[in-house]
Amino acid sequence: MTSATDVLIVGAGAAGLGAAKALAAQGKSVRVLEAQNRIGGRAFTVTDKFGVPFDWGCAWLHAADRNPFFDDGIAQGVTLQHHDLNLDRLYFGARRATAIEMAKLFKADFELARILEHKTAKGDRLAELIEIGAVGAAAATYTGPMDFAQDTDEISVADLMAAADLDPNFLVREGFGSIVAHWAKDVAVELETPVRRLRWDGPGVVAETPRGEIKAKAAIVTVSMGVLAYGGLRFTPELPLPQEEAIHNLPMGLLTKIPLEIKGDRLGLKPFEDILIERHGHHDVYFLCFPFDCDLVVGFVGGDFAWELSAAGEAAAVDFALQSLTRSLGSDIEKRIGRTAMTDWGANPCTRGAYAAARPGFAGARKALMEPVGERIYFAGEALGGSLIQTCAGARLSGEAAALQVCRHLK
Repeated sequence: MTSATDVLIVGAGAAGLGAAKALAAQGKSVRVLEAQNRIGGRAFTVTDKFGVPFDWGCAWLHAADRNPFFDDGIAQGVTLQHHDLNLDRLYFGARRATAIEMAKLFKADFELARILEHKTAKGDRLAELIEIGAVGAAAATYTGPMDFAQDTDEISVADLMAAADLDPNFLVREGFGSIVAHWAKDVAVELETPVRRLRWDGPGVVAETPRGEIKAKAAIVTVSMGVLAYGGLRFTPELPLPQEEAIHNLPMGLLTKIPLEIKGDRLGLKPFEDILIERHGHHDVYFLCFPFDCDLVVGFVGGDFAWELSAAGEAAAVDFALQSLTRSLGSDIEKRIGRTAMTDWGANPCTRGAYAAARPGFAGARKALMEPVGERIYFAGEALGGSLIQTCAGARLSGEAAALQVCRHLK
């Protein structure tokens, strides 16, 4: 196929941007097409909502000792704060957990980590490993909905075991999304150019967009599993069965933030303090308190409940978070609430969720999707991030790896 472009990249998140930079370094010509009006994907820092940088998407710079964005952040001079993610407070509704209950929680976390580390689980459904009871439910919430963005009955143990320990973790005062945006500022991206169909019925690939057809020798597809599963990007011919099944066996989980601006009395809460409010093992909510001493308490809900709040809308989500805080802390905090929001990646047609997790019994789906299609279509993204799955760093590394695969084929 004669084409002016070697590689077409669909999506300008961390994976697509990483692939573009890697291909350019190898002397390949690239066109990057992005459906949204900005780059970064789920790495997105906003500054106009609360008057301070706020990460609408990924906020933690995970696995800093292996994360390429750590060095980028240092070079950019950003302010980093190590955050160990250990709970400082646990509430069962209105009652604060006792010291004994906190010790049991840490023990439950340790026992689960030991099982996963030594691969001694018998089944492949995480719920089967969680002890029954209030403390066990709290531990399950932290490992499941707040981490993998799925309920424990929907999480594959094998998939969880393949994920690396993400410590050391850092938060970024200027926003993690700002690191990504600055790192990729030299990448040429064609914004507001969604690819509706990718044809590979000829010698190369052809992308159908509202601006016309775009040809290339190969394509790297970095859109989310949610977009692929919902048919946001279609293929002609259809994908081979292994890749098609892999997409549907890597459903998107949802982790939603509910930031609340609180003025005045901070109720004895310290900056970066971590609180989990357990409400019957389903309507649980985690709060990160006053990061970088700003006037925000950021609530997090995950899994099925996050999808429920997505359907209910922002007002219902804010009311839930506020009532949870009020019930547990017993104050008139509602009178001091300022601006509020809900980050709803589930409703975003360019993501359809937060990040992907394999269904129980289908942890091999990630490997299947990494196989090239017709030596012309390659997949990349957080779903294929190796031991750093579900992270921005994993997405970037996946994009870079796909770029090297393409280069080997194009030689």
